[in-house]
Amino acid sequence: MNKTLYLPAVALFSLMLAGCEKPADTGLTAKAQSADGAATVQLETEAQKVSYIMGTNIGSQINKDELDFDMNAFNTGVKDAFTGKEPRLSEEEVQSVIEAFQARINAQQEEALSVVGDANLKEGEAFLAEKAKTEGVVVLESGLLYKVIEVGNGASPTAEDTVEVHYVGTLIDGTEFDSSHKRGVPAQFGVSQVIPAWVEALQLMKEGAKWELYVPPSLAYGPGGTGGPIGPNQTLIFEVELIKASITDGDAQNPED
Repeated sequence: MNKTLYLPAVALFSLMLAGCEKPADTGLTAKAQSADGAATVQLETEAQKVSYIMGTNIGSQINKDELDFDMNAFNTGVKDAFTGKEPRLSEEEVQSVIEAFQARINAQQEEALSVVGDANLKEGEAFLAEKAKTEGVVVLESGLLYKVIEVGNGASPTAEDTVEVHYVGTLIDGTEFDSSHKRGVPAQFGVSQVIPAWVEALQLMKEGAKWELYVPPSLAYGPGGTGGPIGPNQTLIFEVELIKASITDGDAQNPED
């Protein structure tokens, strides 16, 4: 069997394992135990250390709490490949196993996101319901809530305008996930190119205004979140200052500045 045909499958499997990565304290020391827990590995030569590093890099990608991982089978696979033995699984079996594994991992991830998303949604709904009772907070039909910090007296942008704003974005627990102030420069973008909450709020604001927005997930990033600091179905808070309601080409920032 041509072993080069296995490369795409192996690369895919490595990516799949990387997608399951979860930081963990492995408890490994310089004298690492072997699979049977008895012998020790000497880490004196460069080859020994590099080999060990390669092993720990692979091992760190494997979530042993969620994967039914067999260390003996893994070691056998490494030895077979290293010594040039014929693979013990056919190409068809490799493809079938990988597809089934990927489907199972995807289902687990979707289930985990759903659980987190449901919790975030309930927490956000409770937060917004309480915030709606606060003096000075306006509740719009869309579900967006806002509080005016500074009124502003300039023009209001339209959906076709490019605006300049300063803003700070936080989660409802106070965790800050974005800030134009910390970057030291206002943000510029088309009104229609941002999340629905911003599209609606910006067109109600006047130049010079500063509002605090309380944004339900349906007007933000929804059940998918951002894959980063904003999780599934998270309610967000933005402090938005509208500096310029309409930017001309001459006012636009140079991306290379």
